[in-house]
Amino acid sequence: MPKQQTIPRPESGAGPALDNAVRELAHVPMLLVASDYDGTIAPIVSDPTQARPSREAVVALRALAELPHTNVALISGRSLADLAELSGDPEGIHLVGSHGSEFDVGFAQMLSPEAKARHEEISDALRRISHDHPGCFVEVKPASIALHYRNAEEEIGKAAVKAAENELVGKPGVFVKRGKMVLELAVVSTHKGDALNTLRRRFGATAVLFIGDDRTDEDAFATLTGPDVGIKVGEGESSARHRVADTTEAARVLARLSELRAAWIGGAGAAPIESHSMLTDLRTIALVAPGARITWMGVPRIDSPSIFAELLGGPIAGRFAITPLEPGIAPVQEYTGDTFHLKTIWADVTVTDYMDCSGGRTIQRPGRTDIVRVIEGAGRVEIEFAPRLDYGRRQTHLILKPDGLAVTDWPDPIVLRAPGVRWTLCDEGPHHTATAEVDLADHDGRLVLELRCGTGELSPAVINESKRSKQTSRFWEHWAEDLELPGVADDLVKRSALVLRGLCHGPTGAIAAAGTTSLPECIGGVRNWDYRYCWPRDAALASSALVRLGSTEEAVRFLDWMLGVVDTLPAPDRLNPIYTVSGDDLPAEADIRELPGYAASRPVRIGNAANKQLQLDVFGPIVELVYLLLRNGAPLSTEHWRLVEAMVSAVWSRWDEPDHGIWEIRRPVRHHVHSKVMCWQTATLGAEIAERFLGRARPEWQALADDIKADVLEQGWDADYGAFTSAYGEHDPDASVLAVGLTGLVEPDDPRFDATIRAVERDLCRDGIVYRYHYDDGLPGGEGGFYLCTSWLIESLALCGRVDDARALFDRYISTAGPTGLIPEQYDPGERRALGNHPQAYSHIGLIHAALRLAEAD
Repeated sequence: MPKQQTIPRPESGAGPALDNAVRELAHVPMLLVASDYDGTIAPIVSDPTQARPSREAVVALRALAELPHTNVALISGRSLADLAELSGDPEGIHLVGSHGSEFDVGFAQMLSPEAKARHEEISDALRRISHDHPGCFVEVKPASIALHYRNAEEEIGKAAVKAAENELVGKPGVFVKRGKMVLELAVVSTHKGDALNTLRRRFGATAVLFIGDDRTDEDAFATLTGPDVGIKVGEGESSARHRVADTTEAARVLARLSELRAAWIGGAGAAPIESHSMLTDLRTIALVAPGARITWMGVPRIDSPSIFAELLGGPIAGRFAITPLEPGIAPVQEYTGDTFHLKTIWADVTVTDYMDCSGGRTIQRPGRTDIVRVIEGAGRVEIEFAPRLDYGRRQTHLILKPDGLAVTDWPDPIVLRAPGVRWTLCDEGPHHTATAEVDLADHDGRLVLELRCGTGELSPAVINESKRSKQTSRFWEHWAEDLELPGVADDLVKRSALVLRGLCHGPTGAIAAAGTTSLPECIGGVRNWDYRYCWPRDAALASSALVRLGSTEEAVRFLDWMLGVVDTLPAPDRLNPIYTVSGDDLPAEADIRELPGYAASRPVRIGNAANKQLQLDVFGPIVELVYLLLRNGAPLSTEHWRLVEAMVSAVWSRWDEPDHGIWEIRRPVRHHVHSKVMCWQTATLGAEIAERFLGRARPEWQALADDIKADVLEQGWDADYGAFTSAYGEHDPDASVLAVGLTGLVEPDDPRFDATIRAVERDLCRDGIVYRYHYDDGLPGGEGGFYLCTSWLIESLALCGRVDDARALFDRYISTAGPTGLIPEQYDPGERRALGNHPQAYSHIGLIHAALRLAEAD
């Protein structure tokens, strides 16, 4: 054991030094909290059989044990059975008895015959000595025997210890442990330090808190290093760095740690959703939090299992972080021009992240994904590489290679090229984490890291990094420079267009609805959905927004993808509302229990049960997209006409049925007004396409449109409420019914449209953000205002001549965008925080459409 040092008595458990240490400990990825029993969580009493833990300590330990990535243990000199009986064997708390000898009940049966004989010899001798010295008593444990003399007079106690030492100490196979008023003789060599190290390895702890009061606890204190915290209870010499007065203060420290860790795991201090920036290569996306932390990424596709999920599970769920050891200032993030080159800038260090698109159009084929991270500047930086396979459900092991690291035991190869970096591998739970400290001076002020997913190759790239960076920049810049911008918020419109382009899946032509899963619509709530898939409706709307800005390639490729999906159906009216980006059915909706969720918002879901709903509004946006392409002179074929016929056929078959609607309500189907309007749009535009562009009049389609319109006007208008409402026979306002005017089903100057606009303003708009609805949708909790609904109101106001009101609402809309121009699904005006998956196609579609509408009104 290292030489002990006497430390001055610091402040009480609430003192700043200890509180700061506990605060830092609360934020480690995998925490082990361990404590002695007697004198730490249970006060010392004259009768050891009556030593019961304090209620406050038990409550705190149980609360800690219930937290994710947190393990709790009691390591006592008592026998395991005795410890379990006295402590109440609290659920979730690991018990270790006999100074680390007993991890399992029945340990005594595992002793060798020689050890059993020594155990009997010592027991007989100490019983005799105890009998001869009043006030002493013997405690027999599976691997040791303790002589307690706290109840004996001082001289008698000393005599008893001397007698035991003279007779037994020094004999082969007898190991001595000295504690407070106890001499313990063991027949195996173990101590609390060994036990603590065993637990540390078993749980893969990043850091350890150990609390002890006895000389035997010094073995545990001696093992503590780095971020570990040791706390000595009471007086006496100790190598622990901190001290509290008694068990009451020890319980307060545990309670404080529980409170801080629960808050941290619950998202206190979590980066705001909108502050995350996207990297993309048109195969997948990654999200980068402020401070150059990659906190979300799935591979090989956007809808694949994650390898980084800190966004949804804290650091233990996977991250790739680069941090200056002396940051100097808070970092600033920005995109370089019209690219997805993301710069994170500190005083002396800049990190530039991008996904390699130097192959240009080759990204439209399946292939590997490379994230390039360029670190430039001066000083030392810390790098953490902690991938977690399959949302952290699969053990992730790393191996050191000459020029970097490789992930093992996974079908798709993943490597990190990092020449010249010296890595340290450590355990975090069941996973490996690689860390390194790098002096940029050793790399001439510039270090390039390359995360390569889909290859095990670690040799230098054929094309140097500088050239690949320029080619990738040109790939995005050349696309963006051809956009036809409206002259309203052009920078944000252009970034929104880039986001929609970035959500495209190059190999198939599908467009994902968002980049993430399960970012909450209500903090702490259950409205957490997986949006990484392709909704034909959303994808058609995204394509239409890009067509209106002059880019048609994405729309044509999406329609080709759509044709492939329709060809697999028994009939067009069996179109699902959601597909994977490869055009397949979704996996069954499931919860990832290993992830606690953003800001403790559970469950984290994969898949989406809405894929089997009936959503009759899906057909309208697809036909509208074909209409826009034809109007813009795009080279469409008879196959696209076949798609229009299929969509109108589906409407013909089912328009008069109830459905689940655009909001995917998880309750019985209804006759949603928005769905009926979209069915009208399908038939109306289908008839116009046939006549104007193909010279094929389809009067039966126009008659169908007329029938649907008459139905909507008769049953969708609520005379009592004075507006169109969510569904036939319902009296609830719903922002989606603004479609009656935006699609042209009624004219902009129709009093019913004006009344509906004012109803939405009155009942659904709060502080410049519009909510979808307020009716009971069958789910607990609430949600934020919806960006897309806000854009609908902006468009409606502009369309009916209230341009100043529309512009004011638009200014409010764009003011809540993230620092790099990205927008998630929703916004809570009360808490002033964004909500929902990120970046959300709907929100960027809405921004583009609103800007275009305002430009038309000027």
